[in-house]
Amino acid sequence: MKTVRELLQTKGDRVWTIGPDASVYEALGLMADRDIGALLVMQDGKPVGLISERDYARKVILKGHSSKDLPVRDIMTRRVVCTNPDQTLDQCMAVITERRVRHLPVIEDGGVVGLISIGDLVKAIIDEQQHVIEQLEHYISG
Repeated sequence: MKTVRELLQTKGDRVWTIGPDASVYEALGLMADRDIGALLVMQDGKPVGLISERDYARKVILKGHSSKDLPVRDIMTRRVVCTNPDQTLDQCMAVITERRVRHLPVIEDGGVVGLISIGDLVKAIIDEQQHVIEQLEHYISG
C-alpha cells in the first residue's frame, strides 16, 4: 500500500496558506485562483486552522455574513486533523472517514510538508487498484 510520502511525490508538496486575519473574501479568491478547495491557516509558522469552501457555505452564506468584512479566523475549522508521511493511504482514508474531514495537512519534524484531500486519496487508490488489475490481466493472459 502506498504511503502519504509516495502520494506527495506524485501530487507535489505545495501547500497554499493564508493568515487568520485575512478576509474570507481573500481566501476565496486564492482558492479560486489556485483551483483548490481549502487553505491551511498559518500563524507564526504553525497551522492554526483550515478554511474550506464548505466552511464558507455553512458559516458565511447561510448565516448572511459578508465575506469581505469577515476574518478567516471567524469561520476556519480549528480542529485540524493531521497525518504524517509514513501513514498508508488506507490509514488516511480511515482517519478521514472516522473524523469526518476532507483535508489532512501532512506534518513531519514539526513542519508542514504537504496537504492531501479525500480526492487525492481516492484518485491514488483507484490508480493503484487499476495497476493491480492490469498486472493480473497480464498474468492471466500469459
